[in-house]
Amino acid sequence: MAFAWKAAGITYNRYLAVTARVVRRSLKDDKRLQAERRGEMDLRFAKWEGGKQGENKSLADANLADMAAHAGQSQ
Repeated sequence: MAFAWKAAGITYNRYLAVTARVVRRSLKDDKRLQAERRGEMDLRFAKWEGGKQGENKSLADANLADMAAHAGQSQ
């Protein structure tokens, strides 16, 4: 028997993210706000060159910049 998330064509991690969001949205306002804040993440990375760490960058900002750069190249 196939799992519902597999049959829908999504990964297990995506399935967990969707179910967590549904549960958070079903809570009362005060508890919902606390749960939504816990669900936020801010991932950062840095390139290492020549044995030295470069500038820390936000992963979300870097992804947006990269998508914009690639969108400009394809047109």
